[in-house]
Amino acid sequence: MTCLTDHRDLSRATATGYLFLLRLFSSFINIWSSCSNGSCQVVDSCSHSTDCGPGLFCGNCPALGKTQPFCIRGQATIPTSVIGGLPFNKYSWLVTHNSFSIVDAPALPGVQRFTFYNQEDTVTNQLKNGVRGLMLDMYDFNGDIWLCHSFRGQCFNFTAFKPAINTLREVEAFLSKNPSEIVTIIIEDYVHTPKGLTKIFKNAGLDKYWFPVSKMPKKGEDWPTVTEMVKANHRLLVFTSVASKEEEEGIAYQWKYLLENEAGDPGVKPGSCPNRKESQPFNSKTASLFLMNYFPTYPVEDEACKEHSAPLADMIRTCYKAAGSMMPNFLAVNFYLRSDGGGVFYDLDRMNGQRLCGCNTIAACQAGAPFGSCKNISMPTPSPMTNSVGSFSGPVQ
Repeated sequence: MTCLTDHRDLSRATATGYLFLLRLFSSFINIWSSCSNGSCQVVDSCSHSTDCGPGLFCGNCPALGKTQPFCIRGQATIPTSVIGGLPFNKYSWLVTHNSFSIVDAPALPGVQRFTFYNQEDTVTNQLKNGVRGLMLDMYDFNGDIWLCHSFRGQCFNFTAFKPAINTLREVEAFLSKNPSEIVTIIIEDYVHTPKGLTKIFKNAGLDKYWFPVSKMPKKGEDWPTVTEMVKANHRLLVFTSVASKEEEEGIAYQWKYLLENEAGDPGVKPGSCPNRKESQPFNSKTASLFLMNYFPTYPVEDEACKEHSAPLADMIRTCYKAAGSMMPNFLAVNFYLRSDGGGVFYDLDRMNGQRLCGCNTIAACQAGAPFGSCKNISMPTPSPMTNSVGSFSGPVQ
């Protein structure tokens, strides 16, 4: 009897074990059969970057409780590829705040860098992913002009990143390879060397793309069309925070042409979009471009995906109203790749959809159709994560 009982218990345990393995195997089959090899879409579960479709990567968002990896959008729709030929100020573009302040960027030899970081990939990758505006802080340093994330108007060896010309050459390479693209550079300017900026832009080969200040609208009128800018090869807009350099070096003074909301924490406070003190007031009729700053004073990499979810969409609506129904032309953010699915890219699609064709997303626009004639496109919404296949900290490159 004892042997029989042991045998039955053993058989029962074996059957239970087989059942457990069968269920485990079935769960893996369900996971892997759902999508893989580039077929996964936004918010679909993934285990590797190759699982996600074009323009997507595999990441997560622990700040919103999404610790399991899922496909996240990583590239912008270039609005001129959908509806082209309009004035430059009729489009909305993605801007990276402190584009050069990149996590894991090497410090000077023998120096421990001590500063904040704002982005995760190279400027070249940013441009490839659809970023069309770069915020660069330039300083006199080591007998040259450097990119620094510093303070009190002085660059230190522990706040320095690299000579500015290195990044400007990345921009030149991109413009050379992409003859229909337009890039904007906004300089937080601490350069006191006479003609210093003029010299490095020329040495980087960017002078041939320069949009001349003399052709910039100064009374709130429309800019030239993107077609005209491309034809004239005026594909680089450069703005400085120093007013005197417009006359001295022919570099446009930022707040003469751009309206701005406050940067830092005031720019991310829900329900509020205060005018930046250096900027003209939002009701000004002399500036036809609007730069919307959306990044906290102290950047936190792991919080960016949360910031780029519903709060960003709400802030765009708030700033749109604050600026008298003027849609931002530039949206400046930290860690632009981080989101809960669509992030800054979906918001830009919405902005350009409303601007260009009166639709809820640019994907619904139809070139040549009357304004408001929209294709039946539904905006994707994130779905709850159900499959458990591991944990990732940030994007899988």
